[in-house]
Amino acid sequence: MNYFDYAATTPVDAESLRVFRTVSEEFWGNPSSLHDIGGKAEQLLSRCREKLAALLGVPSKGIHFTSGGTEGNHLALVTLALSRQKKGKHIIIGGGEHSSLHSSAGYLQDLGFSVTKVPLDSKGLIDIDRLTASISDQTTVVSIGHVNGEIGTIQPLYAIKDLLRSRDVLFHSDMVQSFGKIDLSEFTSLVDSFTFSSHKIYGPKGVGALYINPALDISPMIPGQTHEDGFRGGTVNLPGIAGFVTAAEHCFQSMKTDHFLDLRFHFLTQLTRKLPGLFTLYEGPLHAQLPHVIGLGIHGIEGQWLMLECNRHGMCISTGSACSAGSQDMSKTLQSMGVSQRAGKEFIRISFGRDTRTEQAVALAHLLSDIHAAHTSALT
Repeated sequence: MNYFDYAATTPVDAESLRVFRTVSEEFWGNPSSLHDIGGKAEQLLSRCREKLAALLGVPSKGIHFTSGGTEGNHLALVTLALSRQKKGKHIIIGGGEHSSLHSSAGYLQDLGFSVTKVPLDSKGLIDIDRLTASISDQTTVVSIGHVNGEIGTIQPLYAIKDLLRSRDVLFHSDMVQSFGKIDLSEFTSLVDSFTFSSHKIYGPKGVGALYINPALDISPMIPGQTHEDGFRGGTVNLPGIAGFVTAAEHCFQSMKTDHFLDLRFHFLTQLTRKLPGLFTLYEGPLHAQLPHVIGLGIHGIEGQWLMLECNRHGMCISTGSACSAGSQDMSKTLQSMGVSQRAGKEFIRISFGRDTRTEQAVALAHLLSDIHAAHTSALT
């Protein structure tokens, strides 16, 4: 099979897997235990936290290991909102956020909070004017993801931070899709909290992290927990964390932007040649587009059917975020951009990985063209 769904998940790197096994065998104690075996595990956990903090340019005390991006987003948004509810009960999220943030916002609404969802413009970027107009004296938290997971647009975190700087509003960002693709040390100081995940960067599944600025006066969402500085209950997944940090170090040492730009160029060149005027590409300006994610719709063909046809021919693509798979609703990103229901049903996502070859990208473009031709022929 040819895999084009790296934005959903990635295979585990061999070195990350080796570290996972070694830690499972040699550091199997509970880091919270006070005996020597637990102390050995705690020392490794501390080193992992410090290494990750150094990569990101943040204090290690602010990093809390989680089961992944979804749990991290839940913990972040709910914790920040509840901690500031004496000031106000209004939060703002981007309309194209990951489903975990929409569900967290829904939970807060049930607790009496009001939620504003700011739409994206036609380029997939947050509407800064609408965001500005949405902020009130009751606003306590704004959550805008760094990179959109469905079309790869890079949101203007600097502009958002400038907007919030003079207001007493906390800023959270889902950085799951940008982590390991962009040097985040430039952006982590702009936000009060952010989330990232292991399985998007060739690390083990079921592990991620949440950063919350330790200078903030924040109370954990569920009180009385003893792990991860009280932010999360349960014994930590130390083998997964060690594998995660190993994968992160490798990604940060070998970010290959040129590789993805080349793949994107060859794929879109071939698709334009094969299907001129017959598809819609959803992307941001060059400076605000992560090259390895391509969101598009081929006119007249439902995305889910196209995905199944590609799978039948040995090509794995998706119809958007894996966390929304099975939903009959169109992509939240496209809804937020004002795309019609009909066009939204045509949406597919193609995402490249570090092992994707140019000939594979070209072959996918040819297959999409062939499927379109066969579909058109069947209708006539």
